[in-house]
Amino acid sequence: MKIATAAYPLDWLETWHDYAAKQRAWVAQAAQAGADVLVFPEYGAMELAAQAGAQAAGDLHGSIQAVAARMAQANELHAALAREFGVYILSGSGPVLKGETVVNRAHFFAPGGGMAHQDKQIMTRFEREDWGISGGGPLRVFDTPLGKIAVLICYDSEFPLLARSLVEAGAEVLLVPSCTEAPEGYWRVRIGAMARALEGQCVTVMASLVGQQPRLFAVEENCGAGGVFAPPDRGFPATGVLALGQLDVPGWTYAQIDRAAIADVRADGHVLNMAHWPEQAARLPHIETLPLA
Repeated sequence: MKIATAAYPLDWLETWHDYAAKQRAWVAQAAQAGADVLVFPEYGAMELAAQAGAQAAGDLHGSIQAVAARMAQANELHAALAREFGVYILSGSGPVLKGETVVNRAHFFAPGGGMAHQDKQIMTRFEREDWGISGGGPLRVFDTPLGKIAVLICYDSEFPLLARSLVEAGAEVLLVPSCTEAPEGYWRVRIGAMARALEGQCVTVMASLVGQQPRLFAVEENCGAGGVFAPPDRGFPATGVLALGQLDVPGWTYAQIDRAAIADVRADGHVLNMAHWPEQAARLPHIETLPLA
């Protein structure tokens, strides 16, 4: 598959027409470049809040309500774009009301009309302490004609057992949509994504919000880049970097992903991180603490 991953700038889009036109332009550009799968970043859906006005978009709870109220319409748009352009689209995630709780949900659209979603599992301090967003569930693997694809939203990529469960369920590609306001946040997610590619001998795909949009609550400042990462082993670059966008520069980053190369490195790589993972468990109870002066 050819992947397109976004460094996506938030704009102040007061009308549905403006929002729909922007989404269409981004999808069309990637599709015309031959991409099969398009990855938008975490909280990319926060642009929808502008349609509720400045007061709602800049408010702690108003921003959640404004986006959640428009998510169904946004899903219809992305489903139509996936069908029209013949691509898979992971749209920008956003807050969704789930009963009395709020989850951070990314929707995944297939060119044949199918739609599914993945909820973020583990909340950052801001999400849980200030914004009141909860972990959803469960983790899912999407079995597509292009391969088995799963999603770890931002902070989730920093927890190896989540990725391990997806790899054991057959995932070959992990999509990592992210939203980070500073370089250290970008590097935390990028390091996590690269580590998960190493451990699971899979490909990870990072998308980022970029730029400033002071009128949109919680996403006022953003730092990041698109990146596609692989195990640094046979069939892949020695650096583990398949493709990397320029930090804080909007646009698509493209990479070709070869399922056969993933299968080959898992079966006969110079190292076998995926296969040897269970050997850790047998050694954990035997930790010794020794005094040494």
